[in-house]
Amino acid sequence: MKKLIIVMLAVSVSLAAQQTRREVIHSTGNPAEDRRPNSDQVPEVYALSAHLQRIVMLRFKYDTDLLAGLQKMVKQEKIRNAVILCGFGSVRNYQVHQVGNRDFPPKNVFVKDPAAPADIAGMSGLVMEGRVHPHITLANADKAFGGHLEPDTRVFTFAVVILGVLDEGLDLTRFDDWTYR
Repeated sequence: MKKLIIVMLAVSVSLAAQQTRREVIHSTGNPAEDRRPNSDQVPEVYALSAHLQRIVMLRFKYDTDLLAGLQKMVKQEKIRNAVILCGFGSVRNYQVHQVGNRDFPPKNVFVKDPAAPADIAGMSGLVMEGRVHPHITLANADKAFGGHLEPDTRVFTFAVVILGVLDEGLDLTRFDDWTYR
C-alpha cells in the first residue's frame, strides 16, 4: 500500500508539471470592427525617428519573474518609451503566447511549461507609454521557440535585459494596435 501511494504521488506531481496550452480570442467586442478591411487612411508603413536618451541594463537573479521584474524596473526607472535591445540568460520554466490564426480577430495560443528550463536566446520589443511589450526567443537542446513573454517565466542562472530609452515626446501608441489598419 505504501508503494502504491508513493507511485500515485509521483504520477500526480509529474502530471502537474506538464506543458499546457490554451487559446484566447482577442476581440474588440464588435464583430464588424474585428472583420473590417484596411483603411486607405492608414499608411501601409510609417516611420518615427528618435534618439536614445540612455541605456538601462537590467540583471535578474534566480527565480525572479522575468515579466514582473521588467515591468517593475520600467516603472522604477520612469521609462515611458524604450526599445528592448537584447536579452540573454536562462529560465527555469516559461509561459509565452503566439498568434494562432490568420484572420481577424486574432487568436492567442498560450503555452506554459512549469518544468522546462531553457536558454534565453534573445529578446526584443518595445515599452510604449510605460507598457511593456516583450518578445522572447527561448532554446533548449531540441529546438528554439518563442513568442510574447507572459507572467510566471522564472529566471534560472540569471537574465539580462538591455533597454534603449527613447525621447519623451514620441507617440508609440499605435505601434502594437492591431485595429489600426
